[in-house]
Amino acid sequence: MNSRNKGFDGEERAAAYLESQGFKIIARNFRVPGGEIDIIAQHDDTLVFIEVKAWTSFGIENLEYAINNQKQARIIKTAKFFLATHREYNSMALRFDVLFIGKQGIHHLASAFMERVL
Repeated sequence: MNSRNKGFDGEERAAAYLESQGFKIIARNFRVPGGEIDIIAQHDDTLVFIEVKAWTSFGIENLEYAINNQKQARIIKTAKFFLATHREYNSMALRFDVLFIGKQGIHHLASAFMERVL
């Protein structure tokens, strides 16, 4: 299975997991120039932007390298674009999660990162 198929399979598993946990999937693979968000979902009164990592070669301890500050900034910028074009969600609380799918199963890291003011 190539990396594109692994990524798609991982996102399918992530979406199914999230729905089983009461999340409503709003968008998948939301793209703008310079950024992409794997899954955007609503959980109660919170809009959640979710990065999915499906790895078999690396463990969860390697996430800090894959979701570094630069990657977080791209996700946050993309989330801002989503909110600017989907104003119906502007009054909701926001959260950035990471869903790791590995050999040990699915690990959901809620509030994995946030926007930093420099």
